[in-house]
Order: sequence, then C-alpha cells, then structure tokens
Amino acid sequence: MYNPFTNNIPPEVKQFHCTILLEDVKEKVRKLKAYGVDETVIEAVIHDDELLPQLIVTPDYELMLNKRGHQKVKMEPLVRAVYLLFLRHPEGIVLKHLPDYRQELTRIYQKVRPGGLTAKAQRSLDQVTDPTCNSINEKCARIKRAFAELTHRSIAPYYSISGKRGEAKRILLPRTDVVWQCRLG
Repeated sequence: MYNPFTNNIPPEVKQFHCTILLEDVKEKVRKLKAYGVDETVIEAVIHDDELLPQLIVTPDYELMLNKRGHQKVKMEPLVRAVYLLFLRHPEGIVLKHLPDYRQELTRIYQKVRPGGLTAKAQRSLDQVTDPTCNSINEKCARIKRAFAELTHRSIAPYYSISGKRGEAKRILLPRTDVVWQCRLG
C-alpha cells in the first residue's frame, strides 16, 4: 500500500526516524511509570486493547464484559456470588474475616441461585467462609481463570480477586467501570 509519508524516504532515514520515535516511546513509558501507571495498563495500550472493558452485572446477576458486544463471564452460582461479594467491597476483605461476611454472602447467593438453599449449598457457603478451608482460594482461582479466558493477560488481574497473604484481597477494577443493573442490597 502506498504511503506518501514513508514511500519516498530512504531506508536509512526511516531507520533514524524509527530510532527517535522508539526513544520517545521509552521516555513516555518511564514517565507513565513515574506517575504510578501500572505496567499492565501500559502493555494493554501497546497491544491496542480496550483499557478496561466495563463489567456489567445484569438484572439476573450474570456478569458480562462490555467488550466487542457483551461477553458473558461464565461462573457457577457460588463462584459468582463470591465475586459479587468482593465487588461490593472495593476496600477488600481479609480472608480470615470471611465469617463476618457469611450472612451477606448468603443473601447474594440466594439472589444468584433463586431456587433456594439446599443443605449442600449451605455447606458450600460454610466452607467458603471458613478461613481454615481452602474453598475460598479455589473460588478465587476459578474467577481468575474465567477472566483470563476473556481478556488480555495484561488486564485480567484487574478483574480477579488478589492481594498479599494476610492482607485484604480485592478486585482492582475501578468501580466506575462496573455497571450494576441489579440490586444486591
């Protein structure tokens, strides 16, 4: 394809201009990092991805990414309920304090799974909120996998539940990128 800006330029001049442009890009990346912009965001821009597609919580408590149309985030009800609990708490939740959130998680789960809570479902809820059980880590891993399948690896961490051991785990996605079409209240 003909490009009037580059077709008449000798190769050595193009090379020189590319070197200057690349140095300019490096300098701008250094400045972005100095301002605290995360490398994953910079990488997403370089790969020309949407920075952070909106996350939509539908009236029936499904999760959709507003990315090239709406893409459903596939999660089983309990995993989705855990995700919604953390999404409601941008400050994060320390896993050893999960028993304090059992009632709230139960209310969310009842909305996500409107058929009622069976004894098995109640046991699953108890396991998720038991800090001595690994169930919550399994749910977090499933959440991470669900978003990794739909997003570029550079932005997937914004949608996952993460945090350092012993500290609050949270979802990094800015809540301005979350559209609630339902009420969990």
